[in-house]
Amino acid sequence: MKHTIFAMACVAASLPAFASQPAYLNESLPLEERVEDALARMTLDEKIAMCHAEGKFAAAGVPRLGIPDLWTSDGPHGVRAEINWNDWGYANHTNDSITAFPALTALAATWNPQLSFDYGNAIGEEALYREKDVMLGPGVNIYRTPLNGRNFEYMGEDPYLASVLVVPYIKGMQQNGVAACVKHYALNNQEKWRGHIDVELSDRALHEIYLPAFKAAVTEGDVWSIMGAYNKVRGQHACHNELLLNDILKKDWGFEGVVVTDWGGAHDTKEAALYGLDLEMGSFTNGLTSESDFGYNDYYLADPYKKMLESGEVPMSTLDDKVRRLLRLNFRTAMNRNKPFGSVASPEHYAVAENIGDEAIVLLKNAPVTKGGSRLLPIDDSKYGSILVVGDNAVRMLNKGGGSSELKVKDMVSPLDGMRALYGDKVKFAQGYKAGKPMYNHVEEIPQTVVDSLREEAVAMAREADLVVLFGGLNKNAEQDCEADDRTIYGLPFSQPELIESIQAVNPNLVVVLLSGNAVEMPWESKVPAIVEGWYLGSMGGNSLANVLSGKVNPSGKLPFSFPVKLEDCGAHSFGEICYPGDSITEKYLDDILVGYRWHDTKKIAPKYSFGHGLSYTDFRYGKAEASAKELAADGEILINVPVTNVGDRKGKETVQLYIGDDKSSVMRPVKELKGFEKIALAPGETKNVTFTIDIDDLKFYDETLKDWKAEPGRFTAYIGSSSTDIRCKVPFTLK
Repeated sequence: MKHTIFAMACVAASLPAFASQPAYLNESLPLEERVEDALARMTLDEKIAMCHAEGKFAAAGVPRLGIPDLWTSDGPHGVRAEINWNDWGYANHTNDSITAFPALTALAATWNPQLSFDYGNAIGEEALYREKDVMLGPGVNIYRTPLNGRNFEYMGEDPYLASVLVVPYIKGMQQNGVAACVKHYALNNQEKWRGHIDVELSDRALHEIYLPAFKAAVTEGDVWSIMGAYNKVRGQHACHNELLLNDILKKDWGFEGVVVTDWGGAHDTKEAALYGLDLEMGSFTNGLTSESDFGYNDYYLADPYKKMLESGEVPMSTLDDKVRRLLRLNFRTAMNRNKPFGSVASPEHYAVAENIGDEAIVLLKNAPVTKGGSRLLPIDDSKYGSILVVGDNAVRMLNKGGGSSELKVKDMVSPLDGMRALYGDKVKFAQGYKAGKPMYNHVEEIPQTVVDSLREEAVAMAREADLVVLFGGLNKNAEQDCEADDRTIYGLPFSQPELIESIQAVNPNLVVVLLSGNAVEMPWESKVPAIVEGWYLGSMGGNSLANVLSGKVNPSGKLPFSFPVKLEDCGAHSFGEICYPGDSITEKYLDDILVGYRWHDTKKIAPKYSFGHGLSYTDFRYGKAEASAKELAADGEILINVPVTNVGDRKGKETVQLYIGDDKSSVMRPVKELKGFEKIALAPGETKNVTFTIDIDDLKFYDETLKDWKAEPGRFTAYIGSSSTDIRCKVPFTLK
C-alpha cells in the first residue's frame, strides 16, 4: 500500500562513486545539503516524474534512490476515505474511518488560536496514522458572498482573523511531519464557473483583503505547500500565474515550498514550467467526478515538459527549482524517519472536536418569549415535560456530500442523539422537512405531497410539546454548502421558512438551530425568540449542541462573517452580475476592499447579525479604555488597556475585539478594520484587563503607486467592543 523506507540503509551500496552513506540519507545534515545531493544523483526522467501525479492522490518519489512516493489526501476537516488509484470511486476499505472535525467556519467562530493549534495537530495525527504526507487544507479564501458553496471550508470574511487562526493550525499539523497545503491560492471566492472565471481587482483589494492569510501562512506559519486555485487572475490561470506565484509568493514572500495544482488546475505546459507550478495533480478531470483517457505521461509537466526542456524552449533551471522544492517537501514528510506514528478516532481527538464545537456555536438571539417573560435558553429541564426536536438536520449525516470535504466517520453524534442523551424520553422527533440525497451536481426534487405531510406532522406534534428545537439550515447537497457550484438562493431551502412560521404559530417556545457554513436570509427572525448558529460540527457535534443548549457550556462563539438582511446588502451583489458571478468569462471585484463588515460600516447598511457578534448566558461590562500615549511615533507603539467584568451569574468567555479606523485619509478606507482580539474566561464578578498593542503596521494601507504598504500621519480611532457593531469604547490617537 504505502511507501516504506526500510530499504534506504541499503541504497548506498547500489550507488557507485558516492560515499558509503549518501548525504541525502543523512538526517543530521542540513536540509539544503541533502536536497542538493539528491538532485545531483537524479536523471532527467526521474526529475520530471516528481513533477506530476502517478495516481489520483499520489506523486512519484525516486525508487532507484529510495526516495518514497508522496501521498496526499483531501482534508479540510478530516482525512478523506481512500480513493481508487486511477478513478474517483471509493476504494471501500474497512480501516479508513476517521474523526470528522468541525468545518473551518466553525473553527473561525471560536476566535481561539489555541483551538486552531489543537485542530491542526489532531488532523495531523490522523493523517499520520493513515500514512498521508500532505493534507490538502486548510482553506483561507475570503468569504465575499454568502452564495459561495465552499465558504464552509474557509475562515470567514476578515483577513486578520483568518491570518491569526491559520498559523497555529499549520504549526500543529506540521509538527507531526505532515504538510499543510493552504488553499486555494488565490481569489477562488466562488464555485460557479470556477474553472475559467477571470478575476479582475485592484492591487489594494488583492493585498489588503485576499492575500494576507496566505502571506501569514508562508511568513509566519512556514507552510510547506500551497494549492493553486482553479480560476484565472488577470488573464492567467492561478495554478501557473506569474504575478501570484513567481512575483508575490516566491519572490516577495520567500516561499520555499511546493505549489500544487488543484486537481485539474493546470492548462498550459510553458506557463506551468515558467510561472511557478511545482506539482501537477488531477489533470484532464474536473477534480471531483470526471475521468479522462489521458495517461500521466500526457500531463503538462510530463512528456510535453520534457520536450520543451530538451529543445531549449524552457530552461533546465525551471525543472531543478521544482525538484528542489519537491525534495524539500519529501524529506520533511514521507522520508522523515523521526516523525511519530499518529492515531485516529481517539478519545483525545473526539475531545478536541467537542471543545472546538463548544466554543464555535454562536448564540445569535435569545429574547424573552413574551414581554417581561423568561428566555428559552439555556433550556431549564424542570420547565418542560416534553421537548420536540424537529428537522432533517437533527439526524442527517452532515459529513456526507459537499465534494472533496466528504468524510467517512467512525462515530457520529447527531443533534437528536445529543438531546436524547440529556433529556431522555422527554424528547420526541419529527422530521419536518426532507432534503434529499447528498449529491454534488444534482438536486433531488421532493414531491409537494411529501413536503406538506412532513410539515403537518411536525406542526401537530409542536402544538402538544412544551418546547420545540428545530435543527435546520443547509447541508452538503448541490446548490448548498457544496463544491462545484454555488447556492442559488439566499433563503433557507426545502420550505423551511414555512415550517418555522407554521410551528411558531402554534408554539411560541421555539428555538431554531441553523447548521450551515453560510449566512442565510431570515424573514422569520422577528417571530423566533431564540436562534443559534450551530455550523457543521462533525463527529461530536450533537454533544456540543446539547452542551450549549442546556447551559452545560456557556456559548462563546462569534460570527466570522456578517449576516446581511438581504442579498443585495452584500457588497459583491451591489454592482450587478459583473461583480458576482461575472459574465461567465470575466468577473470584476467592484466591491474592492469593502468586503463584509467593511461594506456594511462604510455604506451604513445594517446587517441582520454583524461580524464578531455572539451572545452569552452571562453579561460582560467593559470599563474605560486607557491608552499609554496620545501620539504614536513611526517606530513606537501605544498600549490600550480595557477592563472587562463578568457581571452575570455564570462563568463565560468573551472575545474582546480591537478595530482601528483612519479618521481622514487620502484614499478610500473602511470605517474600521479588525486589528486585534483576545478571548478571555471570566468567573461571575471577575474582572480581567485586556491589553492591545498598536504599532504603525496596524495603520497601513496598500499604496498602489508605491506598490508597498503606507501609513499616513493624522488622527486615528481605536474601537474596542464585543462585535463590529457593539463598540463599547473608543480611543483617539495621532500618528506623528
